[in-house]
Amino acid sequence: MNISEKIKDYNNKGINKIKIAITDIDGVLRGKYVSLKKFESLFKEGGGFCDCVFGWDVNDTLYENPVKFTGWHTAYPDALYKLDISSERILPDENVAFYLADFVNSDGKNDHPVCPRNMMKRVLAKAESMGYGVNLAFEYEFFLFDETPHTVREKNYQNLTPLTPGMFGYSVIRTSTYSDLFNDFMDYMSSLNIPVEGLHCETGPGVWEAALEYDTALDAADKATLFKTFTKVFFQKRDLMSTFMARWNLDYPGQSGHIHQSLFDLKTGKSLFYDKADPNGMSPLMHHYVAGQIKYLKSFLALAAPTINSYTRLVKGFWAPTASTWGVENRTTALRVIPGSEKSQRVEFRVGSADANPYLAGAAMIGAGLLGIEEKLTLDDPVKGNAYDVQDLLDTKYQLTTCLKDSTNELRKSKEAPLIFGKEFVEHFVSTREWEVMEHEKAITDWQLKRYFEII
Repeated sequence: MNISEKIKDYNNKGINKIKIAITDIDGVLRGKYVSLKKFESLFKEGGGFCDCVFGWDVNDTLYENPVKFTGWHTAYPDALYKLDISSERILPDENVAFYLADFVNSDGKNDHPVCPRNMMKRVLAKAESMGYGVNLAFEYEFFLFDETPHTVREKNYQNLTPLTPGMFGYSVIRTSTYSDLFNDFMDYMSSLNIPVEGLHCETGPGVWEAALEYDTALDAADKATLFKTFTKVFFQKRDLMSTFMARWNLDYPGQSGHIHQSLFDLKTGKSLFYDKADPNGMSPLMHHYVAGQIKYLKSFLALAAPTINSYTRLVKGFWAPTASTWGVENRTTALRVIPGSEKSQRVEFRVGSADANPYLAGAAMIGAGLLGIEEKLTLDDPVKGNAYDVQDLLDTKYQLTTCLKDSTNELRKSKEAPLIFGKEFVEHFVSTREWEVMEHEKAITDWQLKRYFEII
């Protein structure tokens, strides 16, 4: 890209500022506006961004537990970053150009060790070294409320008003009554180059589900990250709120972040998952890939279920698998193989929650699958019927952990995780999850008050 021509084009369009954003460890976009003059400098030389974005949690509270990578001991210096020019978008309601950026190492060239987007790039580089390209498609469920950031705080997040009442899964009534909102939302995402393939009401008051079009893995993760942020922006501008919490109310099902995956040959572009001779269309390579995910899902779970709240969704009977199982067109298993044509043959990861960082959840599943290919792992027979009925009969190695503390310990113990994701990344991520657990353990919950306040 010729920067002079780009700036001239921006001036002609009345665009006089740029918004840049970097993804932190929790998948939150952190960014700022810059002038066109500053943009030219960033384009040529890169820039610096305080590395406190890797030294604090989702509430901007600095980690107090030992976090080696950054902290008071490093004095929170600037980390170098470079713009990803291919990520350009025009924010339609701001008339501002938007770019994603990547942190880079202190040499200004190599990958930053704890940057989530760079971590995913490392996993994809491994796939490329094996001759594979990766396609991903993300699906998200999110609840909508007739609330604002002020009202939810005034109510202390209690007795919130959903956008619509009742369960109403796949409701034509709701989508027709709110057709302007549905259509405007899909059009808005299209304008951001985040095409939504399908959008409908899910079961629950005010809950929607969006299926994003598939793309190559990094672009798909970019779109998923932007989708979550700009969904919140879209609705808050209309005095509504969305949440991607794994579960906001125990009376209703949780919110998933499913990931559809397939591999293709980098030379020919042909699917590596499809074999028409197999009853389920699965190639030997797909068998190995799914087997790798079965084996390593428990070890890598914290990357796809990264919050305390994630585990409130992972309970039996709530459409979220609780064991490392697979099946063919089986929505009760962790991995749902979806038979199809060469173009559509894929596997769906159904454990991940909507609160996961798309780069980390995607990288975890791809990395596990690649390990399965390298080790030529084989699959047991698929689960038929209700996986919840059979999972208790499985070996304990297939039972998923039930809290973030245990999942973090599994990741810490994994010998494979540092090899796939990078030693420094795993060390940093584990420390951040331990902090999350520590913060939770300090809290006195409403449940505790109601249970013990008077009677004990």
